[in-house]
Amino acid sequence: MGDESTWAAEASECAAEQDAFWEYHDKLYASQSGENEGAFNKENLKKFAAELNLDTEAFNECLDSGKFTEEIQNMYSLAQSIGVSSTPAFLINGQPVLGAQPFENFQQVIEAELQSAQP
Repeated sequence: MGDESTWAAEASECAAEQDAFWEYHDKLYASQSGENEGAFNKENLKKFAAELNLDTEAFNECLDSGKFTEEIQNMYSLAQSIGVSSTPAFLINGQPVLGAQPFENFQQVIEAELQSAQP
């Protein structure tokens, strides 16, 4: 995580205010070029909003104000506290499964959790 990751997360929340979270999400993934290499600077994030025909005045104000900065920092802290350190990450009954995993890995964790839950 770096500044660009944080800004992209904040921008996604700003897009969500306009019911465009998933469209913005897809735009981010289609536009990535590596971590903290400039693809998600604030200028580009605003450009993506314009390309998606969002209300750019409202979007830019939201992003520039830092409206979601604290929320994103809190989510990041929570993720770290429960062992999430990569993307994608999944929680199965509180147990983290990190990274892209084959179905069998999920099945193994789920079955173990089901067995431990039985009396």
